[in-house]
Amino acid sequence: VQLQASGGGLVQAGGSLRLSCAASARTLLYDMGWFRQAPGKEREFVAAIRWSGGSTYYADSVKGRFTISRDNAKNTVYLQMNSLKPEDTAIYYCAGDPPPYGSSRSLSYEYDYWGQGTLVTVSS
Repeated sequence: VQLQASGGGLVQAGGSLRLSCAASARTLLYDMGWFRQAPGKEREFVAAIRWSGGSTYYADSVKGRFTISRDNAKNTVYLQMNSLKPEDTAIYYCAGDPPPYGSSRSLSYEYDYWGQGTLVTVSS
């Protein structure tokens, strides 16, 4: 499975962006996640969604501002980002975890497939 992230760009603080992650094959049963890596920092968890879409998880830093969703018919996962802050600037990566699922949706090593990343830059 190949994952293609898109939708990044330059936005002013307070603005919005929607990231997309398109899969090359069916990911109906995959848990999906978004991670980000800022310059000079380690990759960190942003959000995740179970294969059914029934459960979502967010990092505290984005809770209430970001929303993860998925369209299994299109093999695509989305990350709607509102009220963006300069500290949200990073390369955003999507990731997929097929069954059997890892124990934690916030741990990057639990995911088997990764997209190439899309850059989000938030100016102050």
